[in-house]
Amino acid sequence: MASTTSADVLPTGGRIFTSIPDLFFIPEFVFGGLVWILVASTRVYPDHPLGWVMFVSVFCFVFTTLWFFLFLCGANQSSIWPALDTFYHFLAVVFYLSASVILAYITVLKGWGITINSGGTVSLVPLIREGLKIYRLDIAAVVMSYLATLLYFLHAIFSAIRWQRA
Repeated sequence: MASTTSADVLPTGGRIFTSIPDLFFIPEFVFGGLVWILVASTRVYPDHPLGWVMFVSVFCFVFTTLWFFLFLCGANQSSIWPALDTFYHFLAVVFYLSASVILAYITVLKGWGITINSGGTVSLVPLIREGLKIYRLDIAAVVMSYLATLLYFLHAIFSAIRWQRA
């Protein structure tokens, strides 16, 4: 009687480009990298909430890259890997969702012309030229951040389904 092992569940090498959960790796790279680039191309201000957004985007980009190469090289054949894959992607969803909400909130404030100064004081600044450009970049970053959240969520759901089949 044949038994299923984790080798039958987790793909390696080029097969990761044809399996459903692992097919999300490339779009996660693209949208996560775009969040990182778009936020970094503006003034990371206020620095505390946007610092979290930068941390999340860089953390997830680096770990997804590492995860991708571990899957590509076939180092994912232990029985714990389906659970680790599911855990990592759900953690990425929680991180990205929190970062997306923070980024959207800061962007809405910038759209209203409200800035929070380093001393915690609030000032109104009209959106002209450079401010409007930064606001548009922030809007794009918010959209990319929510798309990255969605992709990580789909990857997590399909990884959980794959884990339950193992």
